[in-house]
Amino acid sequence: MRPIRSRTTTLLAAAIVLTGLLAPGAAADAAPGADPAAVAGAEGVAGSEGAPAAGEAVPDPLDPLSGAEAGVDPAELPVEPPAQPTRPGRRELFGADCDTEIAGSHVTARCHNPYPGTDLVRLHIECDRWWDLDSDTVAVAVGPADLLQLTGRCWKEVRSAWVSHQRG
Repeated sequence: MRPIRSRTTTLLAAAIVLTGLLAPGAAADAAPGADPAAVAGAEGVAGSEGAPAAGEAVPDPLDPLSGAEAGVDPAELPVEPPAQPTRPGRRELFGADCDTEIAGSHVTARCHNPYPGTDLVRLHIECDRWWDLDSDTVAVAVGPADLLQLTGRCWKEVRSAWVSHQRG
């Protein structure tokens, strides 16, 4: 799992990258005959005060513990609270438990509703033969703790059967 960066760290890293990209361009903008090393020394990149002298260790700009100046004061950055994911709302339990049984051309669905809400159930039957009409029953209410049986049939074979649910 990857650690999540804060906005302060991201802005600090962007400032460091932009400073590194803009500093070489400043030396190129100098007079055409000027020595780039002299221009860099005059701008504070090397040899000016605050920069390491010859033989000193150069601080790593990406390491916050090395003491390098990043160009951005963290106190100036806006402070935001950490992002909290929203918790999903409490799911309301709903839906009758239905068992569908196919025996030849007859279909039977037995439904039991263990929840406090009313469920409107329908039995859908798809017949195998092209000329045999598919059928859907009307919506029937299954109240709390109720049992219900729905039946239907095709003239010949049944391809599939299922029960749909709707809040009542």
